[in-house]
Amino acid sequence: MGICISVASSEIHGIPQVHDENIMIFEASKIQHETQRICSVYSKQGTKGLNQDAASLYKGYGIEDGAFCGVYDGHGRNGRIVSKIVNNSLPSLILSQKNAIEEINGVDNKQNQFSKNFLNMKEAILGAFKVMDEEVKLQENLDCSCSGTTAVVVIRQGEGLFIANLGDSRAILGTIHDAKLKAIQLTTDLKPGLPSEAKRIRSCNGCVYALKEEPHVQRVWLPNQNYPGLAMSRAFGDFILKDHGVIAIPDISYHPLTSSDQFIVLASDGVWDVLSNEEVASIVWMIESEEEAARAVVEAATAAWAKKYPSSRVDDCTVVCLFLQKKPQNLGYMEKGKLG
Repeated sequence: MGICISVASSEIHGIPQVHDENIMIFEASKIQHETQRICSVYSKQGTKGLNQDAASLYKGYGIEDGAFCGVYDGHGRNGRIVSKIVNNSLPSLILSQKNAIEEINGVDNKQNQFSKNFLNMKEAILGAFKVMDEEVKLQENLDCSCSGTTAVVVIRQGEGLFIANLGDSRAILGTIHDAKLKAIQLTTDLKPGLPSEAKRIRSCNGCVYALKEEPHVQRVWLPNQNYPGLAMSRAFGDFILKDHGVIAIPDISYHPLTSSDQFIVLASDGVWDVLSNEEVASIVWMIESEEEAARAVVEAATAAWAKKYPSSRVDDCTVVCLFLQKKPQNLGYMEKGKLG
């Protein structure tokens, strides 16, 4: 296929704990045991064909207590390859962009530290996503005109989260509020049905409409053609639609962390199509072993597909869970019905 990408660039040092067809967990060698964040990653193939999802989690990303979480949902004939390319390259691209920008702009440790450092990270993310899309386009013998991948990324740096989203995968934060578990959605599902997304696409002569047989799914089409029918408004790849409003520019935000925040969950839309934010948060919170949290969510999603859509093909389901602190031993106050 003409694809040759290393597991990690020189910007990230360490040894991958897990590296298979879809999943990578990477721990920087400098992390001390007592500062490790508990995490879990799990991906399960659906019934549509080969698993096109990919995911990664890097501990010690950028700084000792930093972390990188990413989920990528491929689509189209070569979507599986595109998601793997992005999974392998994007973390290092963001870090290398960040280091280069900080060399030029500096890192401010004074009163305006947040503003300057946020702008540095935002610029790094935007630059990395642009380079990533170009690298996908330049792959030899790989047609990505109608193939691509979503990307949802959450980066922990210090006491805050930088969030970047491209497409309809999603990230949530589980936090405790008034002695109840609350699920906070960190991203917006970037689909063609969103008014702002549809406006941009139509301003570029792209078409947005739903088919009669699936009136609830808005898709992107070429002008005057019933093709290709992309169900998201932003993605890596899908170059046939890049002149018609589909972009690889992520939606970027920042979320400050507090002592009440417990965990982060990223997942492909195969999970969110059948489970609510609150259901996912509850599963993660009530699981006995944090290391099994991602698998528990995926298995619950698979069961929900069978129950809600028994005649439909099940989508691939992929989950990344990062616990921000050790769960309390006594969860008696978190009984059923206590989800905020």
